[in-house]
Amino acid sequence: GSAGQGVQTGRMMEALEPVMQREKPDIVIVYGDTNSTMAGALVAAKLHIPIAHVEAGLRSFNTAMPEEINRVVTDHVSRWLFTPTDEAARNLSREGIQAKSIRQVGDVMYDAALAYADDSRAEGLLHRFGVTAGGYVLATIHRAENTDCNDRLRRIIDALVNVANNVPVLFPVHPRTLAALNVLDVLPLQSKNIKLISPLSYLDMLSLEKHAQVIVTDSGGVQKEAFFFKVPCVVVRNETEWVELVRLGGAVLSPPEMLKENVNKATYTIPDEVAANLYGGGKASLRIACELMERSGRQ
Repeated sequence: GSAGQGVQTGRMMEALEPVMQREKPDIVIVYGDTNSTMAGALVAAKLHIPIAHVEAGLRSFNTAMPEEINRVVTDHVSRWLFTPTDEAARNLSREGIQAKSIRQVGDVMYDAALAYADDSRAEGLLHRFGVTAGGYVLATIHRAENTDCNDRLRRIIDALVNVANNVPVLFPVHPRTLAALNVLDVLPLQSKNIKLISPLSYLDMLSLEKHAQVIVTDSGGVQKEAFFFKVPCVVVRNETEWVELVRLGGAVLSPPEMLKENVNKATYTIPDEVAANLYGGGKASLRIACELMERSGRQ
């Protein structure tokens, strides 16, 4: 919820410890870089329970991001580190983590997107929001670096308003972002083509991502999902942990003042033969499950 970083993490650790003591798991699996990820890892480490970190090794090299602290700490208390990319594996090696602990398996988000992207949902969603396939920009903004800086958030909204003069913008509004917009009184209602909508379910979000013309986001997960569906992505951040997407031509980093220009010229240029195995080819989950069963002695 809205509690501070320390309060959130402390409350989760306090609640998790008796559960792990009671259940005595063979392995604790944590995913990603949220506060709950680090809380689960720290409790397991204190109780001497082996930890497997899925999506290990990502680095933005920006320690002002809470997620960066979470992922670094989690990696360094984990026994098994399942990385989504070669770059993530190299990051861990550079930090002195032993190679025997690192497994480059791919990204389970890719597995999920392949399994759950259902075109049968799309028609109803597009009709509901009054847009057509390939004829709208999908925007998500939620990171503290964008929402907690009044000037930066105002510039992002102004840019989206300008984008919406040419193409409709669907904007599922995160609670943090909505609170910030209300304080600033800059809700972009002056543009009828910006459609502020409530946060969406995972399945609905996949459908809208798949059929967008361009995606504008500061989310790491949404960046990847744009790639999964070969949709150009403009990332409203100064850096990203998914560096290969920018390097290969699937996404572009953009300051707010360049947002409209970058949306207008956004392209997806990753060759199919490169994209096919970039995040494990949809087999990451199977690789992780087999590895953990083998390590725990289970069949």
